[in-house]
Amino acid sequence: MPEDGRGAAADQAAQILSELCAVADEAERITIRRRLPEGLEALGVRMREVFDLAARWEKRLDSLRGLVPELLRCPDYERRMVGVSILDFRARRRLDQGQREELASLYLDHHDQLSVWDLVDRAAPRVVGRYLMEGLGPEARRKLLEELADSADPMRRRTAVTATFWMVRQGELDDALHLAARLAGETSERVSQPVGTALREVGKIDQDRLVAFLREHGGRLQRVTVRYAVARLPRAVREEFVPPRRK
Repeated sequence: MPEDGRGAAADQAAQILSELCAVADEAERITIRRRLPEGLEALGVRMREVFDLAARWEKRLDSLRGLVPELLRCPDYERRMVGVSILDFRARRRLDQGQREELASLYLDHHDQLSVWDLVDRAAPRVVGRYLMEGLGPEARRKLLEELADSADPMRRRTAVTATFWMVRQGELDDALHLAARLAGETSERVSQPVGTALREVGKIDQDRLVAFLREHGGRLQRVTVRYAVARLPRAVREEFVPPRRK
């Protein structure tokens, strides 16, 4: 990016910091800080305020290529959340595939900065999932999802899973089930929990496929995955996989 463009983005990021600090709360900062990784700061801004600010800024921007990377490099959690929220709000618009590819690239190219699970969840379904489903063929889509799912970084694995949420909502179940089988032995709850959520959403559309999947792979899944997966099944079916507790 040219220096003048980087400078303008830095000025915008500083303005956003000022707006966030104006509504920050010390008690909220302490609460947020408890769940952040070492090295990531908290300002203490409630998510509703963060999302409202991101929505206002997204409407002001023609291009996201300057400000969003700048925000994702910021040392505080809230400005990174503003960045991914801007991507998510832009992805809700009517866009062509070139524009969707740009959003997905902005997200994936700065994935190292997405070190908290809700930064991933905020944007992965619409930004990554929708682009993959509408912009790539089945083989290319599957290849990219597998690359993410095989990463040593649990947040990238989480992106792979949560990206399929968009696909499942459109009735495309194959990729979610494929990744759930590929990640059946997952030990990080940051990944095993959304695998269960993906399976639960599959079950809303095709209960028989979910039950067949659980009968084949349930023995390799983490308990949290199974609990989330069966949450919407009828009780009698659910108890096949999660027996009721003894009194």
